[in-house]
Amino acid sequence: MTAGSFLREHRARVSCNAVTARLHSSPTTSSASLLITEFVITEGEKPKRLDVFLANRERDLSRSAIQRLIEKGRVQLNGEPARASQKIKPGDRITFDVPKAEPLALNGEPIPLEILHEDDALLVLNKPVGLVVHPAPGHWSGTLVNALLYHFQTSGGSVSTIGGKERPGLVHRLDKETSGIMVIAKTDQAHRGLAAQFKQHTITRVYEALIWGVPKKSHGVIELAIGRDTKERKKFSARTARPKPSATEYNVVERIGKLAARVDLLPRTGRTHQLRVHMTALGHPLLGDPTYGGRKVMALEALEIPRVMLHAKTLGFSHPATGKQMAFTAPLPPDMAATLAALRAHARTT
Repeated sequence: MTAGSFLREHRARVSCNAVTARLHSSPTTSSASLLITEFVITEGEKPKRLDVFLANRERDLSRSAIQRLIEKGRVQLNGEPARASQKIKPGDRITFDVPKAEPLALNGEPIPLEILHEDDALLVLNKPVGLVVHPAPGHWSGTLVNALLYHFQTSGGSVSTIGGKERPGLVHRLDKETSGIMVIAKTDQAHRGLAAQFKQHTITRVYEALIWGVPKKSHGVIELAIGRDTKERKKFSARTARPKPSATEYNVVERIGKLAARVDLLPRTGRTHQLRVHMTALGHPLLGDPTYGGRKVMALEALEIPRVMLHAKTLGFSHPATGKQMAFTAPLPPDMAATLAALRAHARTT
């Protein structure tokens, strides 16, 4: 929370009955306790939508999760049930409660997986667009973890326990909107071996992206220390209290007129949102990324961009059990390939 943003804040764990009595619009819940947050907005805070304000402030809750809380009556503005579109202003009092919802168990679900390789130690797959990797508030089912559990239950295989019950076998992750290659550890030994390679940056990773505009240089290295943004807690940037060194190599693969370009991105470090932040700092944010690129990257001319145009194209590593070098590559997913084709067609006519 930015210093000086609020006059007061207090957090208290109370029973469900007490919360229901105090916040009449809040539904009852089977959760053992709730986390109550209350604060008053002070002078200096710019007017903005309530859901946007809370999403920027609460690092553990996405904007969609905030909107669900509002829809369920768990957010009040000046003592009244709030609407997501309401504009906050200095002097407003916001109160909201978040149920401590914990899944009783994670179940396997028959979600199709494109498996590229599997042996006794690991599994390599091509993650589709839109699939959340691991369970979290708002996504306790329908995730890659649920799909993996089902796969191992039906195939008789095992999965590493190091990641805990909510992240079994996960050595790394991709964002929901990012497609591409992932490696899953099936044993604790394989998990430790792969994790060490990620930590030492000996893993080969190549991402393919479509970006806004065309860089002047066809190749370069972006070195910019980044961390959680001091004002917008959902974002990462150089405006941070805890900067961490980060570097990204880029290569322009194709110039698409003056509108866009196709690039290969090779992260030399693994910071959160690194590729998106670095390309924005270069002046060429990823297409379809409103968080860092704003409205201009959501549509080019009459062409709408469906999502963040980022694909984990290649992943290479040393097999943790055999030492053999392995590399896997996945082609662009259909939506990204279609966007690229449309951009090319538009460039030819202008």
